Amino acid sequence: MRKTLLAAVVAAATCLALTACEGGAEAGGDAAPSTTRPRPTAPATPASATPAPAGEPGPTDAGPAALELGEPSRTVGARTVGILEITPSSVVYADEGPGATPQSGVFAVVTMKEKSLSANPAVEERPSAGGGWEWLTPDGQTIPAGNGNARQVALDGYDSSGPLEPGATRMAAKVFDLTPAQAGSGRIVYTDGVRASYRWRMPAGSTGPEVADVEGQLAP
Repeated sequence: MRKTLLAAVVAAATCLALTACEGGAEAGGDAAPSTTRPRPTAPATPASATPAPAGEPGPTDAGPAALELGEPSRTVGARTVGILEITPSSVVYADEGPGATPQSGVFAVVTMKEKSLSANPAVEERPSAGGGWEWLTPDGQTIPAGNGNARQVALDGYDSSGPLEPGATRMAAKVFDLTPAQAGSGRIVYTDGVRASYRWRMPAGSTGPEVADVEGQLAP
């Protein structure tokens, strides 16, 4: 009787073990593969798709910041000799001059004070040497002083020819022959003896302490 019970217990234990093994096989490598797939992720935005910042400067505002009338700049004289402090002070727009009519419609006369700050005489750099004065238009054109009929306009008391002695000051003037659109806005640019450029913003209307004097001289 005892042997019969022991045999029954062993048989039951063996059956349980076999059942557990079969269940493990089903949960393991013999089980059907899962049909769940990972969720796709959105591709990263490439750096090249980032829009470039707006508000890039136009030709007139490129380079050094423009000064206003009445603001001085220290410049190097022609052939790198001497120091000139230049202060544009007035601009006058006129449709005629003494015995001269602008080819493009408007004369722009810019007056300036020049002061020698060095121990050596100094003079403005010449256009033939890559320097001198230009009018910079809003669309990036450069117009040299004395262009068109501007060279025919002469003003008493405004002369930049010849060296300026140490410590001395003088008034000078530059004349440009412009279209009305070019005269409406722009910059004047001076390039000195070391090819450094300085610019001043020009107002749309005649402005400055020399306006009355210049207009009187331009009157027919």
